[in-house]
Amino acid sequence: MRAVVQRVDGASVVVAGETVGEIVGEGLCVLVGVTHDDTPEKAAQLARKLWSVRVLDDEKSCSDVNAPLLVISQFTLYGDARKGRRPTWNAAAPGPVAEPLVDEVVAQLRKLGARVETGRFGADMRVSLTNHGPFTVLLDV
Repeated sequence: MRAVVQRVDGASVVVAGETVGEIVGEGLCVLVGVTHDDTPEKAAQLARKLWSVRVLDDEKSCSDVNAPLLVISQFTLYGDARKGRRPTWNAAAPGPVAEPLVDEVVAQLRKLGARVETGRFGADMRVSLTNHGPFTVLLDV
């Protein structure tokens, strides 16, 4: 499981003109990709890391300051563009495998006490954010 984590001062995701997820103020915008061998245990591990990683102002975590997270599925995180001119998506898990695991990350975050907004799995989404820093980190579990 892979996540691109951005420290933000607000972020939103829009589908077909409708805002389906939005956080205001300091928080994290998290793009989550799933590969074939990922498990619910890895989803829980990623959730714990996202909740506790100290990347906010003054080396605080979301759990320290109750900062919200916007979690968005992103199969393209497992794209491979090393050969040719078109990326391949072979390493990305198919929707029936990936969607429940992205949902599990969200469920585990909420179980930890996080305020979580989401995108819409498989939709054509428009993501807007203000990256604070800029600060972006890649997490693999």
